[in-house]
This record gives sequence, structure tokens and C-alpha cells, in this order.
Amino acid sequence: MSERSFQLIVGLGNPGKAYQFTRHNVGFMVLDRLAHRHRIFLDKRRFESIFGAGRVNGRSVILAKPMTFMNLSGPAVRDLAHFFNLNAKDLVVIHDDIDLVFGEIRIKRKGGAGGHNGVKSVIETFRSGAFARVRIGIGRPDTKQEVKGYVLNRFDAQQQAVLDDVITLAQDAVETIVLKR
Repeated sequence: MSERSFQLIVGLGNPGKAYQFTRHNVGFMVLDRLAHRHRIFLDKRRFESIFGAGRVNGRSVILAKPMTFMNLSGPAVRDLAHFFNLNAKDLVVIHDDIDLVFGEIRIKRKGGAGGHNGVKSVIETFRSGAFARVRIGIGRPDTKQEVKGYVLNRFDAQQQAVLDDVITLAQDAVETIVLKR
């Protein structure tokens, strides 16, 4: 990617106040924190997304939150990418991951959806998994609670106590990806 190119950084989540602080919206939380740290205003609405342009560590970026539901994120992300003349390799997706213990952060350079329907939607729409991801562990329920109910609930008190640090680590991971491209 040339220095003049943008990177599209997308946080996955669900729109609306009912989902605002749920486990499934940790991608939105990280994106909001990244925008705040770098003074990027998410003040544009187009392509079923809220987004803003700015610089992260000297590199040009578009930060975006699709306003579709999580499992339908792909078309909104694709439309933004096409508008800015970007492809899958210019994309970083931030999302929750139930298969990682709470608080664990992993960077994945490319690959499959790993059972995440939001990532699956992006892969299917781009017809490519050649984009970076920042996976944020939310853990699995310790009871027989249904996965859907678990991811759509808020973090428990113990998780909430360290969530700020987890979001900061994920934000740092995104910034590292931006610098390395």
C-alpha cells in the first residue's frame, strides 16, 4: 500500500442503544476509543455506515462502524471500500471472538471467518479473506447459556472492571497494524 492510500478500519457491532455495551459490540468500543485518541470525528453517514477520515500515527485512515446488524456488515464495508477505491488488503476489521478467553487480543493477517457471522459477511461480500483482523476475546459462557444470548448481554462485573484495559490493548494492536502497512 502506498503512503497516500487509506486504510479502512472497521469496528463490527450492532446499532442501537440496546446493544451499545454488549460483548458483541466490543469492535465498536475499540473503534470509538481509536477515534477519540486520534481526534477523528465519526460524523459522516453513508453506505449504511458512520465513518470519519483522519490520521493514525501519521497514516491516513477511514474509521467506520456499519449501521447494519453484525451479520449483515459485509455490503456496508464493501460499499465504503469501493467508494474510497480500496480492496480487502486495505481493510482491518475489529471484532469480538468467543473462542478466545476474555481479554485476549489476537491479530490475524487473513483467513476464514472462524465461526463469526460478521466476519463471514465481510468475506463473502469481498470474496476474499485477505484482510487483517483484531480479535478481542470475550470468552464463552460458563453455563449452558445460549451463545446468542451471551454475546448480546453486557460484560459481567469482573469483566467490566478490566474492560477499559482490554479496549486499550486492542486499540494499540490496531495502531500497530497501521504502522506496519
